[in-house]
Amino acid sequence: MLHGYGPSLLQGAALTLALAGAALLLALALGLAGAVARLSRSALASRLALAYTTLVRGVPDLVLMLLIFYGGQIAINEVGDRLGWGYVDIDPYLAGVLTLGFIFGAYVAEVLRGAILSVPPGQAEAALALGFTRAQVLWRIVGPQMLRHALPGLSNNWLVMLKSTAIVSVIGLQDLSNRAAQAAGNTGAPFVFYGAVALAYLAFTSLSELGFAWLRRRLSPGQAR
Repeated sequence: MLHGYGPSLLQGAALTLALAGAALLLALALGLAGAVARLSRSALASRLALAYTTLVRGVPDLVLMLLIFYGGQIAINEVGDRLGWGYVDIDPYLAGVLTLGFIFGAYVAEVLRGAILSVPPGQAEAALALGFTRAQVLWRIVGPQMLRHALPGLSNNWLVMLKSTAIVSVIGLQDLSNRAAQAAGNTGAPFVFYGAVALAYLAFTSLSELGFAWLRRRLSPGQAR
């Protein structure tokens, strides 16, 4: 049915999931940093975080992908020439992780900022009065409560990011979409392979939805459904 390209598509699917997972970790780190910066008392940190979220949410993902991959490679090699380095070839997988993590970190920042604001401020103030540091307040008081509020937004961003991994095929990464395109070109059966890719992404997102639904139940004991 897949003309012998089944193993190749499975390898592409594994790479797609690895890419999405690594990008998610980066997005969560950037998102948390951006959310804390937006809510901090530092005007500079708040403005930098606002500029980051505004810029990323206003520029198409594909443009950022091409800008970071090609523009970043040119910039690095220009600096390398001046320092006497050899030619640096940016790995497409690394570029994909950095770009997707950078893009969705901006969206996650807004989700986490809203989740932090949903926690009654009196709890953080009481913890500070008892001698907790701000980091301890975030980790032990605000964090566990905000996660429940953030889950719907985080799940939505994960699903969008998972599907957005398909854009890395434009920079030559051998992901699921790229391998399907190669197979379709070699066999002249685009409907078969792109249909298989669509079903694979549908399976990924459906399983993700089930996972997030389970997590919401675990984090919301006794809450009205």
